[in-house]
Amino acid sequence: MASLSESDWKVFRKLRERALQRMSQRILDESRAVIDNPDKTPHERYLELFQLMGDRDRVVSALFDDPRRSRARMQLEGFRARELLTEQEVQELSPEAQNATEPGEP
Repeated sequence: MASLSESDWKVFRKLRERALQRMSQRILDESRAVIDNPDKTPHERYLELFQLMGDRDRVVSALFDDPRRSRARMQLEGFRARELLTEQEVQELSPEAQNATEPGEP
């Protein structure tokens, strides 16, 4: 996959930060739901939280680590697939980048 254009790369850097903040908030919300679950014992909640954090750490790593122009399209596709960007934000990219990063069918 080709690298992003210079103008799309500049937009990507802004969008990446927004997506990271949204992903982080989701993880915090999921964590809060696990912690506050009255139907489980403290140890069960701890184990569930430990598993959740490991799973989410792998997702965050795959989506956000090593931001380079050569990987940006793949990362944008991941952001879009996980609905971490608004349509308005996606429209800041060139039409070519929008089309190239459209998430596929699950």
